[in-house]
Amino acid sequence: MNLQVINRELSVGNIDIAGVASSSLVLVGDADIIQLASAFDTPPESLIIGPFVPLSPEG
Repeated sequence: MNLQVINRELSVGNIDIAGVASSSLVLVGDADIIQLASAFDTPPESLIIGPFVPLSPEG
């Protein structure tokens, strides 16, 4: 796979995040290396997958 990247000026005025998934990354700007990992030490039968709860604006 060939990937050509052309870096140009970037201006971000506002970021609005309404929710966060179990594995998330928000990146604004440059990064040489991004390495992500995830592990569960919980048995699969105790994992509850249900409706996502959005983040409230009031912290």
